[in-house]
Amino acid sequence: MNQVPADAENAHSSSVESCPSLRDVHSINPTQLMARIESYEGREKKGISDVRRTFCLFVTFDLLFITLLWIIELNVKGGIETTLEKEVLHYDYSSSYFDIFLLAVFRFKVLILAYAMCRLRHWWAIAFTTAVTSAFLLAKVIISQLFSQGAFGYVLPIISFILAWIETWFLDFKVLPQEAEEENRFLIAQDASERAALLHPGVLSDGQFYSPPESVAGSSDEESEEKQDSEKPIV
Repeated sequence: MNQVPADAENAHSSSVESCPSLRDVHSINPTQLMARIESYEGREKKGISDVRRTFCLFVTFDLLFITLLWIIELNVKGGIETTLEKEVLHYDYSSSYFDIFLLAVFRFKVLILAYAMCRLRHWWAIAFTTAVTSAFLLAKVIISQLFSQGAFGYVLPIISFILAWIETWFLDFKVLPQEAEEENRFLIAQDASERAALLHPGVLSDGQFYSPPESVAGSSDEESEEKQDSEKPIV
């Protein structure tokens, strides 16, 4: 017989406990929104985002790695000075690796200028550098005689080609989408803060709330009886 009231009490208590959680979900806290907006603004003032900084570091790694491989190739061929003079001063398209090094320098300058200094938010710069790199390397592999010069005839063109396309993938699928998502979150938080300012224009001070002093129950009746007793004539 007591099972139904107990279930009703449990349902009532669960509904009462769920009310604060619903209010917490739908309530707007202007302080938290302003703190989030200030964090986004501070991030913008600080400089480029973390994912863009990682991209710039990878572009720098591309240049340094190609330079390292080119220096190793110069040592393998019989000394840096003699091979450097042969590949730079007496440049030959069919046998020199100096142009692959210049291609890495070209990618580094364009990408750092576009995405670190100018903070470009479009893919056209990386598309241009990747297209130039791919076309040049394909033409060099087909026309030149690099494959007859040992392992470096394969390593330098292939690694340069792979690094250029990794940079394209990283920018197109990591940097630009993540920055767009962060910007959308900032706009949503800013819109929510404006709505919260309209809903809660100001915090009411303590002086705007007052309560009249509570009167003691039955005190007025006792005082009136005492007055009546004092006014009665003494017999």
